[in-house]
Amino acid sequence: MEGELGDLKSELKQKMLRSFKNLMTRMASFDESVAAGHKLLVGFQQRLELLRRPPVNRNSELVEKIIKANESKRVLSYFEAGCINVHDSVQSMSNLRTCLLGLQEHINRAKTMLEESECLLADATLVMQTANECLLQNRDVDSSDGLHDQAIVSNKDETALSDHQNPEITDYATMMAIIYNMMKQDFLMQERIVSALDLKLSSGELESYCLMWSLRPFINDQLMREAWKLIR
Repeated sequence: MEGELGDLKSELKQKMLRSFKNLMTRMASFDESVAAGHKLLVGFQQRLELLRRPPVNRNSELVEKIIKANESKRVLSYFEAGCINVHDSVQSMSNLRTCLLGLQEHINRAKTMLEESECLLADATLVMQTANECLLQNRDVDSSDGLHDQAIVSNKDETALSDHQNPEITDYATMMAIIYNMMKQDFLMQERIVSALDLKLSSGELESYCLMWSLRPFINDQLMREAWKLIR
């Protein structure tokens, strides 16, 4: 009986490990997409600020001297137009649209990865349930073998893990739940930022959005390092 239990435990652990590796692959792809999305967000910020650039202050004595020294129809027309280069404005509007489309594509990709991760978490839950049922049928087995009754929780708190040289099923399952939760919170923040982007945003709001996207406050770097150690 103990031999059968050991074989079953080994099989379940391998299933859990496969799900865990697949989740980490999704997280790595998610990170790459987030980095690309940040570049697009910064590009949107720069182009919008370019469009809102204030005209040259002609009250400045130095500026007035420069204008007079280089006076021409082209220069005068430029100042009469409010110091706006029409070609640059058209190009900036085109780039703004490109950035928005790119950010929406990121959101769509990230949503797909999140849904795939949720499925992997569901698979991990089934493995845990099977392990728990096995334990209930073999009460004489020492509960310290790692198949003890433990539900998968979804929280951001740091979790004490078993020896990284020999992680148990519950270590993988618990870490999967934590990683999924971090990914979901990070995605929801980015989704809200993208949905809020428009030409009326203040410079301060845009700067805050760029900062939050870059900082990724819902991702615990220490926990991610711990997670990667589980498959090395």
